[in-house]
Amino acid sequence: MYYFTEDCLTGMSQIDDEHRELFRILNQLHELLANEFVSDKYDQTRELLDRLKDYAGNHFAHEEAYMESIGHPELELQRRQHNAFTAKISEMDIILPGNDQQAFLDDLLQYLVTWLYRHIISSDMMIGKLVPAREWEKEKDFLFTDEYLTGIELVDQEHRELFRIIGEVNNLIKNEFIPDKYDEIVHLLDELFQYTAVHFKDEEQYMESIGYSGLPAQKAAHEAFVQRLGEMDLDQIDANQQESLEELMQFLTQWLINHILHSDKKIGTT
Repeated sequence: MYYFTEDCLTGMSQIDDEHRELFRILNQLHELLANEFVSDKYDQTRELLDRLKDYAGNHFAHEEAYMESIGHPELELQRRQHNAFTAKISEMDIILPGNDQQAFLDDLLQYLVTWLYRHIISSDMMIGKLVPAREWEKEKDFLFTDEYLTGIELVDQEHRELFRIIGEVNNLIKNEFIPDKYDEIVHLLDELFQYTAVHFKDEEQYMESIGYSGLPAQKAAHEAFVQRLGEMDLDQIDANQQESLEELMQFLTQWLINHILHSDKKIGTT
């Protein structure tokens, strides 16, 4: 099963509800493919994929219309990503009954699920930044407080370090004496990228050691976050340094705080 977790919430009810429905359809597809008693799954799979394509198309239209209404700068990027998702579903048209269905469909399902997780967390979360789900206290965003303690010593130590790096981003934003901040931005992004990889690996190993049921959802969220960092457009950052830093700060604080409060703290209660 694939779970719509707190990490996937954008703070916009319609978009979140539509994302839940996309997950529900993908889970129906997953259950069908896992059913060993259905030998020829083509027709049922075709029906589910048609439903997914139609629903995703309506959802993408709603999402793009909202982005256009607020003048969101990543609208064209979102459109390209949406078109790629729809095109992938359409590949099913070239698979005829009897043609090694299972392997192809398993790969297709894995692509669709991975794409959806990553797209929501790395792209759709940024739509909600203009209408944040919570009014963060700006001067406290980068401070690690008792509110974020999971009760797992290693995890808490590493979260403190992540907040320290985010604090450096905040300090860079406020520093008016550095006219060109590009080198510092690249350094902080690299430090954050490297450290999150280490932290996520440690966290996942701990979850595995205790048999934590939420591990698959956590891995998907982690992968999407790392991918989002890796996709930062350095040319765009260089051209709009202050704006890019502020957007980065908002993304980091919103994602990290949401992830710790609604996902990581659950690990400590297992």
